[in-house]
Amino acid sequence: MPDHNNNLHHHANPSTYEIARILRKQQTEAEELLWQLLRNRRVGGLKFRRQHPFEKYVLDFYCHEVKMVVEADGSIHNEPEVVQYDNARTTRLSEAGIVVLRFTNEEIENNPAYVINTIESWLKPNNTHS
Repeated sequence: MPDHNNNLHHHANPSTYEIARILRKQQTEAEELLWQLLRNRRVGGLKFRRQHPFEKYVLDFYCHEVKMVVEADGSIHNEPEVVQYDNARTTRLSEAGIVVLRFTNEEIENNPAYVINTIESWLKPNNTHS
């Protein structure tokens, strides 16, 4: 019988779980707002998990049912070394069959309808984004 947690978390190590636990307690305002919009199956009837351990990464919001990650990016994500890290991370997640949607904190805080509409557009059965 396959190990559900290894499938769900792709063998995340204990330190990744601990980092995720800390990050859940230290959400940014944008992450808190996005969590309120995504939680309790409010988008597409899908379950999103916040600060989800996956391999060596912590995914801001992850829906295992459709293999989608929604990331809330603060200004640090504009730094060249962080851009490089994010690109490598997105490549790895794509290799695992996971779609990554990124939104800036400003987009989330100033236009949450746009964020939710974008997520919902990816959930449509005939989406042309892939």
